[in-house]
Amino acid sequence: MKAENQNVFEVICPHCGASIWIDASLRSVLKVERGQKKKESLEDLLARERERRAAFERKFEATAELEKKKKEKAREKFRKALEQIEED
Repeated sequence: MKAENQNVFEVICPHCGASIWIDASLRSVLKVERGQKKKESLEDLLARERERRAAFERKFEATAELEKKKKEKAREKFRKALEQIEED
């Protein structure tokens, strides 16, 4: 709280660290200051990029495997349908 006005208080966002000053009597925002971003090292950035690429590769492989299963299932149904036709 500021000494000159007891109706003004500061709220800090837990997510981004922004400071917001609010006047309780006016019910309005008086001032907003953006939070300081943490500076990351190059190693942290590279590690995050490796994780992102690995996740992408896992998703791609899972999608490819799912497509293989779908094709195999379709081939099996087609084979059964041909056998049924030959029997009739």
